[in-house]
Amino acid sequence: MEGLRLRSLGGAALLPAPRRGVNRLRARASVRGGVGQLAVTIDELRLARDDAGGAADGHAVNGRAQAAAAVPQEGTGRAAAEKLRAVADAAADRAEMHDIIGRQRDNWNHLLLHSTNSLTLAASAMAALAPAAPGTVAALKASAGVLFATAAATMAAVNKIQPSQLAEEQRNATRLWRQLERDVSYRAAAGAVVTDADVQEAMDRVLALDAAYPLPLLPGMLEKFPKTLEPARWWPKRQVKNKPAAQPKAIINGARRGAMAGNGWTQDLEDEMRGIVRVLRAKDEQEYVTTGKLVLTVNRGLAVAGPVLAGTAAVAAAFAGPGEAGSWASGAAVLCGALAAAANTVEHGGQLGMLFELCRNVAGFYRKVQEDIEACLDEADVDRRENGEVFETKVALLLGRSTSDLRQFGEMASPSFRDEDIKDFAGKLF
Repeated sequence: MEGLRLRSLGGAALLPAPRRGVNRLRARASVRGGVGQLAVTIDELRLARDDAGGAADGHAVNGRAQAAAAVPQEGTGRAAAEKLRAVADAAADRAEMHDIIGRQRDNWNHLLLHSTNSLTLAASAMAALAPAAPGTVAALKASAGVLFATAAATMAAVNKIQPSQLAEEQRNATRLWRQLERDVSYRAAAGAVVTDADVQEAMDRVLALDAAYPLPLLPGMLEKFPKTLEPARWWPKRQVKNKPAAQPKAIINGARRGAMAGNGWTQDLEDEMRGIVRVLRAKDEQEYVTTGKLVLTVNRGLAVAGPVLAGTAAVAAAFAGPGEAGSWASGAAVLCGALAAAANTVEHGGQLGMLFELCRNVAGFYRKVQEDIEACLDEADVDRRENGEVFETKVALLLGRSTSDLRQFGEMASPSFRDEDIKDFAGKLF
């Protein structure tokens, strides 16, 4: 039957009223003797039924409700992108601030070094002249004592704040803030959807950097003579995921080897990365921690010796004058003053504080490489990791090596390989 004829006008009321602008239901109607005739095909009735079923929520599916639902999502993404750009602006501003303050504190180191040495040497000269000038011995003694005391107080203050170490902190902070700015700016301009998780990650990096390299001098300054040397940490702590219950080692290794078939990862590459982590922890990081402890010990000794020698010279200068006792006191003042100037020159001219901070930062750099590799390897699903070949290239660049150089570390991932047998360092950059 080609169609269904309805002889009643009331039959037309059974059909849903067509929506404005929609012409899916085509009908042929004719009027015979006041009775309406409507011809509708079966297919058209089915279309009409489908439209009737969706009429109740037609706006919610295809109308304004759908557009309204999309607006909040789009608005959320736009707001997250704006927040990310705000983080990038803040990072750029922080980098400029650290750069300016770093230059200022580097100037402090040079100016205070030369000023303190000038005070000490001038006081030593006056103490040496005191026995030979009976008429002006009181003035020379007083001048030498005041200059020695001023030099001792200046040395104590400078040794407390370590300007060369402060300058190194700001230099490293400037580099890291600029790196953060580049990362965030690239993320915001890449065209991908920015989520609140991206914003939170960037904020965590900002707070970690602020804590690692504070701007204020007092209070908030980092401890310049810590009891133990810990590698610097300027990145957020990684959240440890809840690991599943322990499984037999054979099953885990078998599943892992079976998963090493995609996304650029192989079992050899994973062993290579585990070997690099082991070498970084056993050799590179420990090398800089040990060197930093040695520099810290020497710097602490000089920081105490300088003010003590200058103070001793100030006391000896009070007894300088004519006679044998006065000559001995004058000689002691001159000797202590010269030694104080030498200690101050070695400490701040050699920038031992900067060397200590450099060791902390390099040890922290190697610690971060370790944690990045471990975070990547902890992801059991290789498809969710970063591409293995790209990751290997990044690690090679961070360590100052070629990708072919990294293959030698694969054998060091074996438990049978002892730490004492590790001869080479993983990093060649520092």
